[in-house]
Amino acid sequence: MNLAAPSARRRTRAAAVGTALLIATALAAGGPAAASDNNGAGAGDRSTEREAAALTGTAKLYRSLGDDITFTFDAHLAAEDTNDPSKATGTFRFSHYLNGEGASAEVKVDCLVTGGKVAVVSGVITESDLEGAEGTRVGVTVHDLGRKDRLGYSWASTGSPVDQGPLPKCVSSAPFETVRAGTGDFTVLPWEPRL
Repeated sequence: MNLAAPSARRRTRAAAVGTALLIATALAAGGPAAASDNNGAGAGDRSTEREAAALTGTAKLYRSLGDDITFTFDAHLAAEDTNDPSKATGTFRFSHYLNGEGASAEVKVDCLVTGGKVAVVSGVITESDLEGAEGTRVGVTVHDLGRKDRLGYSWASTGSPVDQGPLPKCVSSAPFETVRAGTGDFTVLPWEPRL
């Protein structure tokens, strides 16, 4: 039984009709409430949903002896995987050359965790000209400081990914290296897990 006065009921009915019109307009315009699922399941439009975390960019590390050390990242954690950093996808590459000698590696991402402007990414080396490196998991830490980014890597204490031993996912060292000025920039998208 509705105890509201007749004029209050009319205002409530008018507000309900107005709300229905707004929802219908948003659906027709493809707004956030519009379904994007081809099956009509009404999952919502995920095209506007922010990814959970990301690490992107390329830069060279600073070395006083002139070593050419480059890291490139394209690592992402989708919004629907917010609570499972081990579902991160993408690749990263690194290379280290001095006087024409050195090696490079390509890595398939298997974990990405970011906090503020710091990211830790790990993955398994899929291609490398460093003997024994393929199949090894490596980790890298990046601190996104704008033009003075920093970087660390899991093999910092051993000198080579081949010598570091087994490594769990999303493990690396502190970002102790600095990026050479003018060579690029890393971008970290902060992770916002549902805690």
